Amino acid sequence: MSSLSANEVILDLQPSVCPHDCPSACSLEVERIDENTIGRIHGAKGNSYTQGVICAKVARYAERAHHPDRLTTPLKRAGAKGGGEFVPIGWDQALDEVARQLDCVAARHGPEGVWPYYYAGTMGQLQRDGINRLRHVMGYSGQEKTICTAPAYAGWSAGTGACWGADPREMCNSDLIVIWGCNAAATQVNVMTLVAQARKRRSARLIVVDPDLTPTAQKADLHLQPLPGTDGALACAVMHQLFRKGYADRDYLARYTDNSQELESHLATRTPSWAEGISGVPAAKIEAFAELYGQTRRSFIRLGLGFSRSRNGASNVHAVSCLPAVTGAWQVQGGGALLGSSALFNLDKRLIEGLDAQRTGIRMLDMSRIGAILCGSADDLCGGPEVGALLIQNTNPMAVAPDLNSVRRGFAREDLFVCVHEQFMTETAQMADIVLPATCFLEHADLYQSYGQVHLQVARPVIAPPGECRSNHRVICDLAARLGADHPGFAMSEEEIIDATLRSSGYPDLEAMAGARWHDCSKSFDEMNFLTGFNWPDGRFRFAPDWNSLGRLGGAMPRLPDHWNVIDGASREFPFRMITPPARTFLNTSFSETPGSLEKERKPRVRMHPQDALPLGIEHGSRVAVGSRSGEVMLEASLFAGLARGVIAVEGVWPGTAFDNGQGINTLISADPIAPAGGAGFHDTAVWVKPAATSGPCG
Repeated sequence: MSSLSANEVILDLQPSVCPHDCPSACSLEVERIDENTIGRIHGAKGNSYTQGVICAKVARYAERAHHPDRLTTPLKRAGAKGGGEFVPIGWDQALDEVARQLDCVAARHGPEGVWPYYYAGTMGQLQRDGINRLRHVMGYSGQEKTICTAPAYAGWSAGTGACWGADPREMCNSDLIVIWGCNAAATQVNVMTLVAQARKRRSARLIVVDPDLTPTAQKADLHLQPLPGTDGALACAVMHQLFRKGYADRDYLARYTDNSQELESHLATRTPSWAEGISGVPAAKIEAFAELYGQTRRSFIRLGLGFSRSRNGASNVHAVSCLPAVTGAWQVQGGGALLGSSALFNLDKRLIEGLDAQRTGIRMLDMSRIGAILCGSADDLCGGPEVGALLIQNTNPMAVAPDLNSVRRGFAREDLFVCVHEQFMTETAQMADIVLPATCFLEHADLYQSYGQVHLQVARPVIAPPGECRSNHRVICDLAARLGADHPGFAMSEEEIIDATLRSSGYPDLEAMAGARWHDCSKSFDEMNFLTGFNWPDGRFRFAPDWNSLGRLGGAMPRLPDHWNVIDGASREFPFRMITPPARTFLNTSFSETPGSLEKERKPRVRMHPQDALPLGIEHGSRVAVGSRSGEVMLEASLFAGLARGVIAVEGVWPGTAFDNGQGINTLISADPIAPAGGAGFHDTAVWVKPAATSGPCG
């Protein structure tokens, strides 16, 4: 399925856009064999960010689009909840039943008893966010979208006041690139293209900060391995050196920042030796990093999301974002930093999301706390009624949510109605009462922005959907008709609503956008690099943020950059710290069903340092149990000397069935919210590890 057979001929190349939850939103060119079939997918060479390069898993997307296990007809549960027994039904019967159940729950508990639940299975603005139009018109419970970017965006905006940074294409003009908390070779392949260009053009050097010797770190000139959750200490020690060695730009600090003298005084005791005791990074390496960064004007920090997924993640992101403000690296081409670019696009989403119908006073439920919510936690329910119905699109919470034991208990409620609109029979779909077959991105129209580059893009269908699959937009409109929901967006086709959104946002219309392929939304260099001022009324970068203004949990956060010691630290009972980074050929739970990805990943494994494994009697390939305060999983050990001592890593979000005890990795992850505004600490878990035959907490 991933390459042409002898009798297949490419009909044409069709433009498209990658929809998956990745910062790159790559511009694509799709081999179309006929109106129902694709071949390989290629990156668009003309796009200045994609540059013809895409990841291997999307290149072989035919494996996924034409997979024999694609859902193609509506299904109704026929046996016990979660038992996997379904019978095919027609669309009218399915939609009538969903509407009836939602109406029944609304009559019993009020509209807030219904919770439309979604996330980023597609990043298309219409197919992802159109569910909110139904939510707002009907008065259903709201959703706080905390599970991915909330801590990182809070930390970045705490200093800059914005959700943009230096143009990522500026990296090719850099003399030093720092990739902090991101395995770009696996998750942002285009960043590595820009690194290679900078090395070729300017002999640029690469620093990688990651507790794991990832494929990205293997390419680094300097690799620092802080223990998870200690990035703030490392950043403070680097800034200590920058001030001490005279690399701080005093003129820039006076013009563009606040509280710089207080910061310098505060950092006086945050020495490299102090940071070594917290982070595990040798003081000499910290000094080398600071020397290289301080001496290099064209220094670009590409922040990843990984190190934000800790209880102190937002604080750590803010600390790292302070570095270019200390040196004034924002002033030069190839300098500055970037976390995300989401605020560049400024789309008017009134039609897509029904923002003009949004009601005041509707409760907002934290999506990362779905387990506690479904299990009836009064605090998490905001004092309101229980959730009696879930309408789920674009996410698989039975695998990706934290605190999976609670999530399982919640979904197992007999009084909970669940409708899942999906492409495959995921673990969440298996718990549904009604399952609806969904189109993939090649089979519907959508509008795409990005959180890692600067292009706004549109895509039209390349092939027809298989069987009876329907797009998210169509399903939401079909349900709206049955529920009596009235909004202009429900009467519009996909292309009509995309065209109207583009026009009202001040962009070229759909036809013009489709013809151009992409629209560059970057600002001028001075605006992107905040030389016209940071995005606060006084125009100054904030070393001392107002954390309270950024979320209900901000009051406890440190005033200035520091190591905020609220992490789930190692102990005698739980002596290891676990991270759960992405697998290179999966994307969350997407692609975990494709032959090419399964061949490369094979099975879930826990990687650990051989010197950590030796006293436990754990050998490479042996079966082990890993446990936290939240639960236990069983999988295979893989010994790897490239991990920081005391750290274990489990890559990818595999289905529970891939683990020896049927429990997925997020069974171990707590749903404790991250300050200031919520989030999940996927890289902040203390665990024990033992040979499987003697599983149980260490004593």
